[in-house]
Amino acid sequence: MLVEALRPLLGKLDDKVVIVTGASSGIGRETALLFGKLGARVALVARRRKLLEAVAEEVRAAGGRALVAPADVGDARAARAAVASVRRAWRRIDVLVNNAGVLKPGPVANLTEAALDAMLRVNLYGPLFMTQAALPTLLRHPGGSIVNVASLAGRRGLTPLGGYCASKFALVGLSEALRTEYDAAVLHVGLVLPGVVETPMVHDGDSAVDIGDWPAELNMPAEWVAVAIALAVRFRLREVAVPPGAALLEELGALVPGVGDALIGWVSAAGRLFRRARGGHS
Repeated sequence: MLVEALRPLLGKLDDKVVIVTGASSGIGRETALLFGKLGARVALVARRRKLLEAVAEEVRAAGGRALVAPADVGDARAARAAVASVRRAWRRIDVLVNNAGVLKPGPVANLTEAALDAMLRVNLYGPLFMTQAALPTLLRHPGGSIVNVASLAGRRGLTPLGGYCASKFALVGLSEALRTEYDAAVLHVGLVLPGVVETPMVHDGDSAVDIGDWPAELNMPAEWVAVAIALAVRFRLREVAVPPGAALLEELGALVPGVGDALIGWVSAAGRLFRRARGGHS
């Protein structure tokens, strides 16, 4: 297992206070469990209390301490209340992981105001509200970290993720600006940029989507992203792509946009061929 293989590298976070948003499933759940294994006190933030309670039990079983703080991070008042509950319980905050996310796919021509607003509310305003609420406490103990989970789609736009890309591009810009506002010794601001991850977000409800003809069998485990988040905190990394090197397409696209577009087209075509081949053997 990746976590066990890298455990010596990740170090220990004994009694550090870590807030993880979107902690009820997917990347957030795996991140909370990993920080629990590293000995941290983990505050779990998401909308659904029942799911958070189940994750809290897993964190405790993994060796950490857990606090459930249900909140809709896209609501500024709820975000402040969640952070206040952590502060009352544990008196400090060392790490904030802004992971909560919403995906509502569709072509730009059909993008509705409601869909875009829903994504911006969670993907952009959520990290903003949680950061603003946590900053005063974080800054009392220099050396804290804020890690924002953006996406490779926050560096390169592609269909059918136009609105999602817009929200994640905005989060990248917000994170980079925040990083320039504080000395790195006082506050570390990191970005984690995953590719396509095997989480409920890409399968459930109105966000279920075959992203750019990408075969679902090639989706990354959420554990990979959790490890990237922990490494970003441990080594105060500014930006981590998951898998490593995956951001090369975005960098190439910035230099030569036409080549980036062509590569995305080739990946989509390869995905369609893969699906047909898979279907022929089913």
